[in-house]
Amino acid sequence: MFHDVRMRGFRRRADVADVQAWLDALPLPRRLEQVTLEHAARRVLAADLVSEVDVPAFARSAMDGWALRGEQTFGAAETDPIALDVVGTSLPGAPFEGTVEAGQAVRIMTGAPVPDGADTVLRAEDGRQEDDTLHVRAAVPVGKNVGHVGEDIRAGDPVLRAGRALRPQDLGVASSVGCAALEVVAEPTVELLVTGDEILEPGAQPDGVHIVDANSPMLRALIARDGGNLTSVRFLPDDEAQLRDALVASDADVLLVTGGSSVGQEDHAPRLLAELGELRYHGVGLRPAAPAGMGTLGKRPIFLLPGNPVSCLCAYDFFAGRVVRRMTGRDPAWPYAAQRGRLARKIASVLGRVDYVRVRLGPDGVEPVMARGASILSSTTEADGFVIVPKDHEGWPEGTEVEVHLYDVLRR
Repeated sequence: MFHDVRMRGFRRRADVADVQAWLDALPLPRRLEQVTLEHAARRVLAADLVSEVDVPAFARSAMDGWALRGEQTFGAAETDPIALDVVGTSLPGAPFEGTVEAGQAVRIMTGAPVPDGADTVLRAEDGRQEDDTLHVRAAVPVGKNVGHVGEDIRAGDPVLRAGRALRPQDLGVASSVGCAALEVVAEPTVELLVTGDEILEPGAQPDGVHIVDANSPMLRALIARDGGNLTSVRFLPDDEAQLRDALVASDADVLLVTGGSSVGQEDHAPRLLAELGELRYHGVGLRPAAPAGMGTLGKRPIFLLPGNPVSCLCAYDFFAGRVVRRMTGRDPAWPYAAQRGRLARKIASVLGRVDYVRVRLGPDGVEPVMARGASILSSTTEADGFVIVPKDHEGWPEGTEVEVHLYDVLRR
């Protein structure tokens, strides 16, 4: 049953772990598509890429020097060089066409095919060529400085595994085996409804009692980070009918609503979601994102994100981002890399509530960033990351080792 919390407050708040478990169990659509390599960076591979070719496909030189038979160099020394006849040159893309016989050598450049009859490359610094005579000044083991067929990749090898967020070097490997396009998980579409009579669109100047929206630029970047595609941003007044129409009209895979999710008289979003679909949770035991709500409209997940910017950031990362990451084939857990550190000052919390505490990494350890409320977005720009205080802790004293999630470093 829906309980209208406007001007009354929350009777109870949902447990963060319960909300995340529900989100992780939601049946979510996942589409696949083919993309060319130039558009595949950071996309999630949908199927294993198996090489159909050997890389390299031919024996090639790993050095500039001379291709020859390694046994011909045995006994050579700086003071007692061995003379060989230079019978040609092998260049990348322009190989020597003949066969290297005993007593012969071929000038060769890095990456060029090693000619038939040769099994070794003498480095340039270990020989001296005078006209068509090579003076070998060092012995070279057979097979030295030669990249052999399939040394990098063998035909039939799985080169890249499904589920991998593709890195630049992955695209290079895919290209090296002749792959021009990859099957990846399609980017889920996300629509954002920004509500509030006081909100001005980004690019405007603050004016009187009106404030410029900070959430849509932030959410656009977060959604892109998680592999989603923000297809539409709509700005709506605190008008129940307009919000209802926008909720019904949306056809995005995920719908986000900022503002209008708390207990004020103009906070229409929770009641409308309960009426049109399912408001599964409203009010969470989480600071600073307690007014967050979520549910479904049809099969589409809907997230009611608080209007205060830090609360919005927190609610997105805890809840909405978790779903976007799942839909793109990524790990739904925190996208940030983490490191351990010791608290330079204590962190206080309350039993039964999860706390999202912004911190900076200082010379004395992990320092909480003191902020006065959930609207102080600058607290996140001053911070290097955040610490999560579980609901069964009242905080930690100075000197406690904690895990810091780093804003600037993403997990792979």
